[in-house]
Amino acid sequence: MQAPQPPAPAPQRNSHWMTLGRWLLVLGLLYGFLVAIQLMSGSIKALGKDTAKSLFDGVSNPFAGLSVGVLATVLVQSSSTTTASIVGLVGAAKGAALPLTSAVPMIMGANIGTTITNTIVSVGHIRQGPEFRRAFAAATVHDFFNLMCVFIMLPLELATGVLEKSAIRMTDWFVSGDAGDTFKSPIKTAVKKTSQTIQSWLEDGMGLDGIPLSVLLLTLGIALTFVCLIYITKNMRILISGSLERAMNRTLGRSGIAGIVIGALVTIGVQSSSITTSLLVPMCAAGVLTLHNAFPIMLGANIGTTVTGLLASQAAETNAGLTIALVHVLFNVTGVLLFYPIPIFRRLPIFLAELLARKAQESVLWVLGYVLGVFVLLPVVGYLLF
Repeated sequence: MQAPQPPAPAPQRNSHWMTLGRWLLVLGLLYGFLVAIQLMSGSIKALGKDTAKSLFDGVSNPFAGLSVGVLATVLVQSSSTTTASIVGLVGAAKGAALPLTSAVPMIMGANIGTTITNTIVSVGHIRQGPEFRRAFAAATVHDFFNLMCVFIMLPLELATGVLEKSAIRMTDWFVSGDAGDTFKSPIKTAVKKTSQTIQSWLEDGMGLDGIPLSVLLLTLGIALTFVCLIYITKNMRILISGSLERAMNRTLGRSGIAGIVIGALVTIGVQSSSITTSLLVPMCAAGVLTLHNAFPIMLGANIGTTVTGLLASQAAETNAGLTIALVHVLFNVTGVLLFYPIPIFRRLPIFLAELLARKAQESVLWVLGYVLGVFVLLPVVGYLLF
């Protein structure tokens, strides 16, 4: 009796096409996610071109300046926009609209305010239990790092002026004659064009403006963010699993320097640390990237985002614009050098983020209290009191 033949192996072609289709779907969802972030940013700008910039006027107290930096960045959801505005005001001709000393705490506040985008992104996973815990930890580890940097560097700066003095010296070394053209990220340009098309259709086609337009843009942005994140996470979990997942984490785990370099380069390319760090949230939520390995990429994003200020300073009318841009570079680089090389300091933001994430998983009140407290109440109180 002839032995039964083993079944023929399943054709691989369909599997390859399905994998390719999933990658294309993820790319499309990532583009939709970036458009959603831009729509949320546009919702504030719809209230008026100078809504955030007007906060800078007449602020001299350093604690008020720190609060203004947070609030302005929360409003526009981009530290790059805030720092570019600060560079322009500091570097204005015929007397700076914003003194250099007053601008330094604002730059620090911008670093804190930019992390709210990550937190908004993580809330898209709030019904997924452990998935939300990993996402919220990935979002808030960047917060805790920036808060710790400000806690150390602001008192040091007030006592010694080390950042401002160092930046002034560096300006003397690097100052050049003519202002150059600024680099425009093709990714950011494409995303902005799509969001502006949507906004134009709402303005011209539906006749919306002011507060109604702002509310609708914000609603669309949040809804699109949640939808894109849900399906990005599902597909990433399928695409990056098993040996590929282990290889990626093993590579990043060997050298945090590699993660820092990757984060800096990606952020320079897309011109936004919020985009870089927000893309890490669904990867951590899906479990394809550990928080310990994502953290160095976030630190690199902190360094990479300073390029926008440096580019903006090339269009400034005085050298003070370059000086405040260099303050931003020094602050972010010093923060990484202070915390990352020392294991106990490196683990502290991760420990605090994981602790808060466990509490947030138990009760949504922790999420509300954290977001309102750090990004709204404390900055508003600081601005009003000082």
